[in-house]
Amino acid sequence: MAMKKPRILIVGCGPGGADHLTDIARRTVEQAEVLVGAPRLLAAFPASRARRIPVTADIAQALRRMVACRGRHVVVLVTGDPGLCSLARPVIRRFGRAACRVIPGISAIQAAFAAVGVDWLDARVVSAHSRVPSVSPADLAGVRKLAVLAGHRAARSWLAAVAANLG
Repeated sequence: MAMKKPRILIVGCGPGGADHLTDIARRTVEQAEVLVGAPRLLAAFPASRARRIPVTADIAQALRRMVACRGRHVVVLVTGDPGLCSLARPVIRRFGRAACRVIPGISAIQAAFAAVGVDWLDARVVSAHSRVPSVSPADLAGVRKLAVLAGHRAARSWLAAVAANLG
């Protein structure tokens, strides 16, 4: 029995710039009937004729709009790594793994460490994307390499405290 082709493709768009898109990401977007993502990601594909579903803070609304697109080729655009702190998690939770396929891109972590020419094998990764991290800034004082996936406004003061502790 042949596996059914996933109808929702979750595409990693890297840190968000066109220079960080992979060829498979571009091809997947070209074939989309529906594009879902943050307005800045949707704007990165002006030539696409796909129907657009912008995702704002109300992710539940975007998921409801996606339900109405069943049977169409839906592409969900995410920044960074689709496996970390992204829209991929609620999409997969809502529609199931069998209905989704994740196409990874260049992650923000890869791009940041490459920009400074440092490996990230022993880096500590902390999410401040959707909330203030539960780890205290003091607990990170001895960390030599730290990647913080930022995005939550309330995490700014937390980040300032981390920076002060790291010197």
